[in-house]
Amino acid sequence: MTTGFTVFDTAIGACGLAWRDDVVIGTSLPEGSASRTRAWLVRRFPDAVEGPPPAPVQAAVDGIVALLGGARQDLASVALDFSGVPAFNRRAYEVARTIPPGKTLTYGDIAHRLGQPGSAQAVGQAMGHNPFPIIVPCHRVLAAGGKDGGFSARGGVGTKRRMLVIEGALADEPTLF
Repeated sequence: MTTGFTVFDTAIGACGLAWRDDVVIGTSLPEGSASRTRAWLVRRFPDAVEGPPPAPVQAAVDGIVALLGGARQDLASVALDFSGVPAFNRRAYEVARTIPPGKTLTYGDIAHRLGQPGSAQAVGQAMGHNPFPIIVPCHRVLAAGGKDGGFSARGGVGTKRRMLVIEGALADEPTLF
């Protein structure tokens, strides 16, 4: 088994992706710089070696770059390794993967789709532990009433909102600068 990782530039900064054979085992949103993203991947996947990904994984990288560049890229076909992911979280991630770019669901919507309408908080916790951000688009999952909810990646809710603006799910917001 070959385990590797790559760091690549996107419109929101240097993202990372790790794989085993031809299957993605984890992704990283920008950690502030390419070197920080690389360090995060090395800590999370100590057996992985940095290098060029195999073709199916490179297709995932290209899809992420395109999506974060504003394309309506669907990443639902990217193969993910869910080993070690709790069953509830996996089911929540599977629902999240059905949300197309430019659209959102709430934690409660996902809970209902899971047949567990009282589990919105558990859905939020699952999204906060998402090992595949972007490919599992947890940024497209909002709190009740369309509020931002949380976002555990570097930059917090600001990163989430930026990704939603790029995808067209939120209007581009004016800034003070």
